Amino acid sequence: MQIKALNSKLFLAVLFLFLPGTLFAKFDFNANCLKAYQFVFELKLNAARQLIAAEKKMHPDNAIVPLLENYVDFFQLLTSENKEEFNKLKSNKGARLDQIADDDNKSPYNLYAQAEINLQWALIRGRFGEQFNAAMEIKKANSLLQENAKKFPAFQLNFKGLGLISAVLGSLPDGFMKSTLSTFGIKGNAKSGLAMMEKLAEGMPKSTYEPFYEEVVFYYSFVLTDVTHSERAYAETMKYVERISENSLLKAYLKAYVSAKRGHNEEAIVILAERPSGAQYQAFPYLDYLMGIARLNKLDSGAAGYFHKFLQSNKGISYIKDSYLHLAWIALLNGDAKGYQGYAEKVKSAGYAINERDKQALNEVQGVAPNVTLLKGRLLFDGGYYGKSLEALARLKEGDLNQLKDRAEYHYRLGRNHEELGKLDAALDNYEKAIQYGKGLKAYFAANSALFMGKIYMKKKNFGQARASFNTAINMKGHQYENSIESQARDSLKRLN
Repeated sequence: MQIKALNSKLFLAVLFLFLPGTLFAKFDFNANCLKAYQFVFELKLNAARQLIAAEKKMHPDNAIVPLLENYVDFFQLLTSENKEEFNKLKSNKGARLDQIADDDNKSPYNLYAQAEINLQWALIRGRFGEQFNAAMEIKKANSLLQENAKKFPAFQLNFKGLGLISAVLGSLPDGFMKSTLSTFGIKGNAKSGLAMMEKLAEGMPKSTYEPFYEEVVFYYSFVLTDVTHSERAYAETMKYVERISENSLLKAYLKAYVSAKRGHNEEAIVILAERPSGAQYQAFPYLDYLMGIARLNKLDSGAAGYFHKFLQSNKGISYIKDSYLHLAWIALLNGDAKGYQGYAEKVKSAGYAINERDKQALNEVQGVAPNVTLLKGRLLFDGGYYGKSLEALARLKEGDLNQLKDRAEYHYRLGRNHEELGKLDAALDNYEKAIQYGKGLKAYFAANSALFMGKIYMKKKNFGQARASFNTAINMKGHQYENSIESQARDSLKRLN
């Protein structure tokens, strides 16, 4: 994490004396621990392990050590998504919690550290399909943080976890996780959760909690981008990561990920090309996958090399099917129908269908190959090349498309591009046609069109039409992303009411 003198040993030596946790001998977030924590968030996990081992030897009773060990496991699994490692490492949780729970209960770090370990494992378990255990760990983390906030109301770190839990649960679509937690009376609020995290990110650099800044920004960016799908995700992420060290691979990941997701494709490519590298950093195959996505979004067939590199180095369970789908698309764009079919078969047979992108990849190859021009329009839109996407789509006419699904997608893609270019009336016209052709189909184009129509009408302050559009989205059933689209529509209705 970057503050003007953070790398100075003198600064660290002075700073740790004023951290709340260092008032309690058995929860000693000393200079050695702070440096290990910094290395974790730069994704220099081996260096972090060495410092943690040294701390364990020098101060075997320091209860901050098991928390730091858990951070290392968390980021190792986050970057590798390796199921064998997951099955091995998850057995560490119980002993760490026991060590912390038996320690100084007068320290604000006692309940906080237990909550953090539960929350980190909940986030990891969700990636490996262990939804019930994840729900129980969120319940436990929430309870511990609520109790800690009552005992130590001035301990700001409580609000990092509480804000994250509230934002995630407030945005969660109906399903097993949400229904399980609601039976325990745990309900979130996306708006208040985000506000909590934003307040922390804003105030932390000016407080004694500054060393935890990068972690707050990491979670805040995740919630903005993937949970609440906020229009502010790119601007907020870029604003808050600015003060983080350029030596942080995690910073490069955050910037590239949000840039790619929010239509700043060229920026994502530059960030990934210039990211920190070397043996000191944790292996992160996902970044090659992300570069492949960004390259293909500008119709660069050289993207294939990055997908192949990812598939060769990846030992995890996610993005395998999706990588083969993108390789199939590259073959199709190059006029290689046989190559497309070969990779489509790989989508069906390789990898796992746990991650949402892998589930969608499996759905994509169940029918006929996509229309090449529609595919170009789709990829260019995803990269933020809205004008070029419209140019590609202009080569098509509605009458050229025989399938209702293709006609629905054609107008949906036109609508999305027009909306991003600020041509809201043209967007509404195309969304209407997408609904007309797509209602009753399994494809998501009609329902998502209704959702976007509602959002446009909200901007226009036409609240009656907005309400009607959101209800249209909710009433469509049996399509892709049904829970997510319905959840967003219901949240929008709540804001209207």
